[in-house]
Amino acid sequence: MKKSDKKIEHNIREALTQVCETALENVEGFEWLTHRVHYGNVAGSIQITCVFGSSSELSSAKSAQHDEYLYQLIKLALSSIDIDIKDIKRHVSFECEDPYTKSKRTLCDVSDLA
Repeated sequence: MKKSDKKIEHNIREALTQVCETALENVEGFEWLTHRVHYGNVAGSIQITCVFGSSSELSSAKSAQHDEYLYQLIKLALSSIDIDIKDIKRHVSFECEDPYTKSKRTLCDVSDLA
């Protein structure tokens, strides 16, 4: 990893850590988030995954419009480090973990979130 890539990664982690801490306090069922990025095209390639404890928690969060809240938190955080995303919904996905199978992540049905 190049030095410039390390700096980008550090900035992304710092920004998303703030999002995570805010979401843990304000979004019931939210557990953690992760990201993937191609450093040659950060704004076009970054993918953030928000993980909830169960499909019912994710559904409740969606009903309370916390998905929209998370989109805005993430967009603002990335913008603060000069990563401007035009359509944040294309870069953020939601998954859930069944509390009985924490070792195995499963993709929830979130097709109507887009």
